[in-house]
Amino acid sequence: MPISAKPFKTILFGFAFSPMLKINILETTRIAHFFDAKLILLHVGDKTSEKAEKIRAILEEIEHKDLSIEIQWKQGSPIGTILDTCRTSHIDLLILGALQHENIYQFYVGSIARKLTRQVCCSVLLLIKPSAERVPCKHIVVNGLDAPETPMAISNACYVANALGAQQITIVEEILQKEIHVSVQDDKSLKKANIVKERLKHREESRVRNVLKTFPDALLKNIKIKTQSIFGKRGYSIGHYAEVVRADLLVMNAPIKSGLWDRIFPHDIEYILSDLPTDLLIIRE
Repeated sequence: MPISAKPFKTILFGFAFSPMLKINILETTRIAHFFDAKLILLHVGDKTSEKAEKIRAILEEIEHKDLSIEIQWKQGSPIGTILDTCRTSHIDLLILGALQHENIYQFYVGSIARKLTRQVCCSVLLLIKPSAERVPCKHIVVNGLDAPETPMAISNACYVANALGAQQITIVEEILQKEIHVSVQDDKSLKKANIVKERLKHREESRVRNVLKTFPDALLKNIKIKTQSIFGKRGYSIGHYAEVVRADLLVMNAPIKSGLWDRIFPHDIEYILSDLPTDLLIIRE
């Protein structure tokens, strides 16, 4: 799978006039700067002089004044308009502001976020921890799922780590409990189950090492990379792990659209979208 040296050339931020607007824009412009990307700010709704002045005033306060920024105002449904804009403007990364628990946030998180993450043609970044002042990204967790899109997710995680100055990436391989094929009933079966687990962990770590060997040295040289095998339910396990280790960013690949993956993907991502452990980057080619 080809690795893009600069995967996020054009970024779209879909914004609403919420109390978090200023902080979200400050964070989004900071991300666009580090990714050396063009930024499009899109509001789905009426354009008024008051709204336009509010955006202008916020942009006066951004740290990086040399950014290429375009402001778009469009009418329509949030989902349809954002999806259409991502296609027509050749967006590489869609950024949405979010709060951690979806039941207290109604605009983009919840059903809208689920539909966007499944249908949009580009990668998606959900921000739950935007900050007016920069908070350094130190630790990124990325899925190591055995899937065709995983090398792209891992390479993008490495790109983001380099761009943001993060020094540690943990690649998490989620292994389903049913792969053990051993029913633990006594000490002998427990020992057998542990041996099977070690073999599965070795298999997954070997697979990930082979993926990393395909990457250019420059992508990896500034990053400490470790692997972590976890037995449990996919989606839930990696989200819980990211929360426990206090990761600054969780990176997941978006599965390809096929009958099988369409059934698996909603179940995997539901756990994370309903209770975001940290900022979430969903990679789609």
